[in-house]
Amino acid sequence: MKTELQLADFQYDLPDERIARFPLPQRDHSKLLEYRRGEIVHRSFFELPDRLPTGSLLVFNNTRVIPARLHFQKPTGALIELFLLNPVPTDRLVSEAMQDLGESVWQCMIGNRKRWKPDEVLSKEIRIGEHSVFLQAHWHDAEHSYIRFTWAGEESFAAVLHEAGKIPLPPYLNRDATEADKETYQTVYSRIEGAVAAPTAGLHFTPEVFSRLGEKGIRTDYLTLHVGAGTFQPIKASDVRQHAMHTEQVVYTRQNLENLLNHSGPVIAVGTTSLRSLESLYWFGVRLLKKEPEPFFLDQQYAYAFPEAELPSQTDAVRAVWDELLETGQSQVIGHTGIYCLPGYRFRIVEGLMTNFHQPGSTLILLVAALVGENWRAIYQEALQNDYRFLSYGDSSLLLP
Repeated sequence: MKTELQLADFQYDLPDERIARFPLPQRDHSKLLEYRRGEIVHRSFFELPDRLPTGSLLVFNNTRVIPARLHFQKPTGALIELFLLNPVPTDRLVSEAMQDLGESVWQCMIGNRKRWKPDEVLSKEIRIGEHSVFLQAHWHDAEHSYIRFTWAGEESFAAVLHEAGKIPLPPYLNRDATEADKETYQTVYSRIEGAVAAPTAGLHFTPEVFSRLGEKGIRTDYLTLHVGAGTFQPIKASDVRQHAMHTEQVVYTRQNLENLLNHSGPVIAVGTTSLRSLESLYWFGVRLLKKEPEPFFLDQQYAYAFPEAELPSQTDAVRAVWDELLETGQSQVIGHTGIYCLPGYRFRIVEGLMTNFHQPGSTLILLVAALVGENWRAIYQEALQNDYRFLSYGDSSLLLP
């Protein structure tokens, strides 16, 4: 890895008017910037099936955004915001917590925290179908910002959230969520509830595009990484290597592992979360082969810890995870990853990336730079000069280095 990685080298000027604050009426009519071995071509997203390498495997993140922003108003008029981060304990499967009945404990970001007294219970009334439900929030562990939610009735926490919460749009959109965002800020293939931000590279896909992918013989697969609020955490350190990377829960099924082990063509990640999931899978396999403690926990330094000669092949690493799954009799593997892909990182599984255009000086820009090198700047300049829309509801790119 490079010895110097200055934040200033990963900045660019993003005019405010280039931020797409609302989606296009038709998802697959966004622009598509195709970068292939140094050459840039401008296309429309619906042309994607014709532009992918023959024999590609597209890997998607099927997480579904939850209405993670909850507002409680005290009798005094003070508004307390609770932003759900992850269930407690933090290694608990998110989809399992969403099915809690009557009580659920979550770590939260707390807005207007000083106005919420230690012994005070927050309450709000919501309507679910024909009846009212009172959702209450209690301090569970103030030091760790753990909040216990309780409610009476037979509804799951997911059902309560859908009525009580709001979709947490990215802060840079600088607007309140609308009713339409409940649909447009989800991918058409979203399935496993638990994310607080959408895997936005997938927002462009439509049933028609998937149909064309099938006609072209492009294979698809779906894993689950629940996108956390840390994805929006800005880098403040001048040397980007000093940034504290967030950790996210990722779930791989037996089918995911089979598909990777049986595939010989290019593996293309749809979105940075899919990329981080796939690359993390390799390092989980390394940890298993090296008999490391907590093999399914990956911090941001581990991927840079070994000389190349000490590392296994992609197949051996994935097979190690497969063997572990067979030995334990499980149908899926749950990991927690803080992988940090910086320029100098060598990609182990992913050979291409579909992604939107990201904020200046963000961890996602660093990931793109890790994949395409210094050409990231030419790609972004080309997009700016050709009126591309940026960030979550913006246009798309296909990066094939």
